[in-house]
Amino acid sequence: MQKVIAALILTVCIPVYAQTITVKKENARIKGANVPGYETELEGNVEEVTAALTKYLKVFAKLKPGNNPISTSEIVISNISYKNPVYAMVRERGNRAAAWMGIKPEEWPSADEAEKVQSELERLTRDFAVTFYRDRIQAQIDESERALQAVERQQQRLVNENKNLNLRLENNQKEKTQLEKSLEANKLEYLNLQTRLEQNKKSQDSLAVVLEQVKKVLEMHRERKQKVN
Repeated sequence: MQKVIAALILTVCIPVYAQTITVKKENARIKGANVPGYETELEGNVEEVTAALTKYLKVFAKLKPGNNPISTSEIVISNISYKNPVYAMVRERGNRAAAWMGIKPEEWPSADEAEKVQSELERLTRDFAVTFYRDRIQAQIDESERALQAVERQQQRLVNENKNLNLRLENNQKEKTQLEKSLEANKLEYLNLQTRLEQNKKSQDSLAVVLEQVKKVLEMHRERKQKVN
């Protein structure tokens, strides 16, 4: 439970700021050639950004085997399907990673079509960066909500436990009061029995004296009877 609370506190303490996204023209080395495209730097490692970029592209493109560089066998851009390949890759930039998208103009039917797709790739690169950060923030939201729910469940458990303990304490107090009354009654009965026992003993002693006297009188009457001729 302490780990959950610590995770929640850590999430709350993350500074809130506007995420700035920049996209710039950048060449990448593809199959031994410098390929023009667009690049954006992201706060993540190469593995994380590559997985996110692959997931993003799969929504509207068919990908060829391999993950860096990624290449498409078919891609839909602005509702137009293209068979010519679009390339994407992720490169390390210190403690960050850069996502890049581009095409080889010579692999496209015309310079105009290549230029049109190239300009669309700038938008797609920016859109990917937005998606990347929104997905990351959503994951943090989901984690925070899970932590919040865990804390709320624990809080409710403690509230229920508190009610139960108070009820048990109240019942215990009633039982204690009843036992104290029973103990007091027991003391009174004990004293009463002691008094009656003492009285009984005195009565027995008195009767014993009377008994001896009656026996003597009886014996005296028997002797008198024998003397009558």
